[in-house]
Amino acid sequence: MTDHDFEEDTLRALADEGNETALDRLADLYNARDDWDALAALLDEGSEHAGRLLTRRAVANRDLRELQRLSDAGSSEAGVELERLLRQGE
Repeated sequence: MTDHDFEEDTLRALADEGNETALDRLADLYNARDDWDALAALLDEGSEHAGRLLTRRAVANRDLRELQRLSDAGSSEAGVELERLLRQGE
């Protein structure tokens, strides 16, 4: 069993009780599944880890609009990466 082989329902229950580590593991699970909508929902719940994972994806795709959306949703890393990509065009 690897670190990521936890049942989603168990992780969700722990995260709902305020366990930040369970919330991070849930984000890892959704990331492994490429479930971007579920990651976005976790970001809306305040998961910084979900924000980092979504930011990495948006940077890899050079998706400026997604980076702006993530920044607006509270991901400071997305704002930094957006500015970095925009400055590359100077």
